[in-house]
Amino acid sequence: MERRRLGKTDLQVSPVALGCWPMAGMTSLGVNDTDSLATLAACLDAGINFLDTAYNYGPHGESERLIARALGSKRDQFVIATKGGLHWGPQGERLHDASPRALRRECDESLQRLGTDYIDLLYLHAPDPAVPLGESAGAMAELLATGKVRAVGASNVSLAQLIEFAAACPVSACQPKYNMLQREIEADIVPWCIQHQVSLVVYWPLMKGLLAGKLARDHVFDAADGRAKYPMFQGTEWQKNQDLVDALRSIASAAKRTVAQVVINWTIHRPGITAALCGAKRPDQLRENAGALDWRLTEQQLAEIDQALAARGQAVSRNAV
Repeated sequence: MERRRLGKTDLQVSPVALGCWPMAGMTSLGVNDTDSLATLAACLDAGINFLDTAYNYGPHGESERLIARALGSKRDQFVIATKGGLHWGPQGERLHDASPRALRRECDESLQRLGTDYIDLLYLHAPDPAVPLGESAGAMAELLATGKVRAVGASNVSLAQLIEFAAACPVSACQPKYNMLQREIEADIVPWCIQHQVSLVVYWPLMKGLLAGKLARDHVFDAADGRAKYPMFQGTEWQKNQDLVDALRSIASAAKRTVAQVVINWTIHRPGITAALCGAKRPDQLRENAGALDWRLTEQQLAEIDQALAARGQAVSRNAV
């Protein structure tokens, strides 16, 4: 099964990672511990060894705690990434605190929740407007030096912020959003990361399920479904995106793959991309995502995808870095 090197480290990760945010049950419907634990238990057989969670995935770290319960003695077979610098307030509001003190405390709490004495990859979840970025990075460099953390990354940063962070702490990974419809990082972050051997581990490859091909054109979102607030799921944009999915569905059918597998495969073979985070709540979802591994779209299929994206207004050369 394919493994890719994370930055300049000796960590080897699967190109498809399991995004563990849905298991926190905060914005996803139909989540339960039984399915979540079964999903985590199915990872290795599906070829996935890379898990992505965060300190604030759940009001009380539910995602990290589930990982600890599921992995047990198999912990060393996985690369676990978590994040610090964001937490939940008393009214359920998301709060920044990327001060050195908070990052150290959250790291220790994450270690306890995960039931481990080291974190493979610790990200700054997002820059804190109230804390100089160099101070946050410096604290993470200290955690790296202690051995509690094997590698450091930065999430949700601009290129300028990534460069500033890297000046104070060795960076092995950058985690931005990236998918067929959101490709802004190709202009600046991707080439910088390639040049500096920083892995790109991207989230939203399926744009919150939009590019999975399973939402009908007349789908009505549940009032509790947070996706409805995004413009991509509304009005004319929704209809244009459904046209794109129809084109992808034709490509997937000819390739004898699902739409999600085609989209994920396209993503993990883009220049500079080391892995894509794919959320799953059930083992069947995990196995479908893992079906994007160990094969490649043909040149003809890639050309057809380019044509579909051009028709959608997302034309960027697939060779662009």
